Amino acid sequence: MEQRDSGTAPPALGVGMVGYAFMGAAHSQGWRTVGHVFDLPLRPVLAAIAGRDAHAVRAAADKHGWAAAETDWRALIARDDVQLVDICTPGDSHAEIAIAALEAGKHVLCEKPLANSVAEAQAMVTAAEAARSRGQLAMVGFNYRRVPALTFARRLIADGRLGTLRHVRVSYLQDWLVDPDFPLTWRLQREHAGSGALGDLGAHIVDLAQYLAGEVLVGVSAQMETFVKERPRLDGASSGLTASGGPRRAPVTVDDAAVFTGRLASGALATFEATRMASGRKNALRLEINGESGSLAFDLERLNELSFHDHREPAATAGFRRIVVTEAEHPYLEGWWPPGHALGYEHTFAHQARDLVEAIASGTDPMPSFADGLQVQRVLAAVEESAQKNSVYTPVQAVEAEVR
Repeated sequence: MEQRDSGTAPPALGVGMVGYAFMGAAHSQGWRTVGHVFDLPLRPVLAAIAGRDAHAVRAAADKHGWAAAETDWRALIARDDVQLVDICTPGDSHAEIAIAALEAGKHVLCEKPLANSVAEAQAMVTAAEAARSRGQLAMVGFNYRRVPALTFARRLIADGRLGTLRHVRVSYLQDWLVDPDFPLTWRLQREHAGSGALGDLGAHIVDLAQYLAGEVLVGVSAQMETFVKERPRLDGASSGLTASGGPRRAPVTVDDAAVFTGRLASGALATFEATRMASGRKNALRLEINGESGSLAFDLERLNELSFHDHREPAATAGFRRIVVTEAEHPYLEGWWPPGHALGYEHTFAHQARDLVEAIASGTDPMPSFADGLQVQRVLAAVEESAQKNSVYTPVQAVEAEVR
């Protein structure tokens, strides 16, 4: 662990969170942990958490270490002890909360996907640009960028270790919707989630593909399908990816799976698969990137490992080598354990918090930005348009800012 200075504690950064379910718990873990692991220029303080159910949000505050609980996100934004608003709600409320927080002079972290539509995402970017001129910063939470192995993969690609890129393959497979009697939670309703597997999982893999390649998708050809057309109505509250249903059924209005091909700006080809109907796959995010000089492969279920092939080595001894990404020289590892001691999913949220705190303290633009989130949203929109038009190749509308 890093040695901490025994001098004066850094200034406080009051954090307010909206939402307390699966992502709220994950973000809370990150905020609660980050200051105990990394030496930060600002000290995150868990000031308040907001949710509509007074009993549930108070229980979440007590469980995750938040000092206060609010039942109205507007009251949370108005609090003087909150300087940063962390949005962990369903997508249909992202734009309203983020824009209000930015206009109130708060920094904003917003869970992915940035919004439920391109229009909402564009409005959020406009608000973020105006807030930037006043000193407020905004970041979208694509936490898989903060897996040390993937951050390291980006470094290798940026350093030219793969040469000119040729192919990007990414899949994200889950199975929690295989049961046709799993109930109709908000993630299965377009008015709340925007889309299904496409927005939930596809947003992650689109962002990762563009982040690792260092360039954007310029066009896609897609197919989408909803295999279970109706599901039981929700009976009571849902928690994470578990819920119980009643006897009445209602239509599913989002996709169960999306598959699409794409072309990157350089001409490299990409393939994507996102589904919540792959039996036996719990959280299987896999990728491989092939370039003229080498290849990289990654599997989230072995998230401390990166496979690397250097094609310039002699054929007699060349092959994929396994890199265990736990050395102090690897991204984020300087604050954690001795080499070989693995990290997990929850650590990505501490890394995300660290990067945002450091950006706020230095006044530098955090990444991924709301503009990056808008770029992903435009890819998702092109995927849906292509699928509706029998997989016709559909250009992606460009965003001015370059993906970082």
